[in-house]
Amino acid sequence: MSKFFMFEALGTTYRREFIAGITTFLSMAYILIVNPTILGSNGAGMDDGAVFTATALAAAVGCLIMGILAKYPIALAPGMGLNAFFAFSVVIGMQIPWETALAGVLVSGLIFIILTISGIREMVINAIPASLKYSVAAGIGLFIAFIGLQSAGIIVNNPVVLVGLGDLTSGTTLLAIFGIIVTIALMVLGLKAGVFFGMVVTAIAGMIVGLIDVPSKFISFDIPSLAPTFGVAFMELEHIFTIQMLIVILTFLFVDFFDTAGTLVAVANQAGLIKDNKLPRAGRALFADSAATVVGATLGTSTTTSYIESSSGVSAGGRSGLSAVFVGLLFILSLLFFPLLSVVTSAVTAPALIVVGILMVSALGKIEWDKFEIAVPAFFTILAMPLTYSIATGIAFGFIFYPITMMMKGKQKEIHPIMYGLFVLFVLYFVFLVE
Repeated sequence: MSKFFMFEALGTTYRREFIAGITTFLSMAYILIVNPTILGSNGAGMDDGAVFTATALAAAVGCLIMGILAKYPIALAPGMGLNAFFAFSVVIGMQIPWETALAGVLVSGLIFIILTISGIREMVINAIPASLKYSVAAGIGLFIAFIGLQSAGIIVNNPVVLVGLGDLTSGTTLLAIFGIIVTIALMVLGLKAGVFFGMVVTAIAGMIVGLIDVPSKFISFDIPSLAPTFGVAFMELEHIFTIQMLIVILTFLFVDFFDTAGTLVAVANQAGLIKDNKLPRAGRALFADSAATVVGATLGTSTTTSYIESSSGVSAGGRSGLSAVFVGLLFILSLLFFPLLSVVTSAVTAPALIVVGILMVSALGKIEWDKFEIAVPAFFTILAMPLTYSIATGIAFGFIFYPITMMMKGKQKEIHPIMYGLFVLFVLYFVFLVE
């Protein structure tokens, strides 16, 4: 197994991959609780239990395909943002039944598989210049650190200046601050699994002081049935041939394409897996993402995508696909150990996201800031992600400015033809798809 996952070449071990898998899983386990909340009876009107089971199984299948086929330490699960678009924009806003919306997710996944097999998705990723790849990694680092600060209550909404400092005397905020300090201390001491152990210490401290409820039981064999959602997407395919649904499918396609591209590039860059500005086995990684979306839609959940939280596992030492396999197995086990997930609160995950953000912004040092034509698109990519709360929009900003500044500098020959096509697509994205 160590030979299959290239342990020697990657300089990793079973122990590191296992700890990385646990760290990534704990960083993204919130989706098991959040996704049923958004897509369930309080959101899109789907069955809560069925969505929970579909979420766990879709994530497991995606992780296993990614780990075994693509051999990357990248985990997948139904994506945040896309599930909110599914529930609040499509089902509630457009009044499209959730059954039809699931069919839209299914079609977008099938189109992705075609684009992946044809090599188009891989060509696009490899055509992106190194400076923009570094800026995407740094931008995502700021973005997830911002999410961590928000979930910790350190940064809150301010009606006057948009954001401001939260109540630092709040119990959960103090717990998160404690977790940040502990995690940073462990990382400074050189503990590779510092992010994971920081989460464990924070969770235990939260239970000791009464801020996190101690689980009443550890195992539950009462797994919710998939019957209310399984296969519904296929029965609704006849209803997708409308202009309204075409827009929905295109949005699923667009956002997932570039969210996934950004995540793959960022995590692979952090793990040192990008070679000569190219992502090895990119086609396989993208196929894992596409296939997981089709499986997820079949089971009964919104678009399944690569998770930026995978970077927490990389920071814990994960380098091979085995860590993704461990994440997949943990998602399967989570069907039984769901009561334990209640201790993984936002106060526990926030420190991990913030520290991982610190690690990811190191990509800033690789950008050629002394070249203004490079600095401008890099700056807008990095800044737009946290400010617009969207990885895809941040990428759009940078990819629009890049050909403009390069042409003004007289370097149009250095621009890959695909980048011109992306320029047009992103302009159309802002004109027609962004509300």
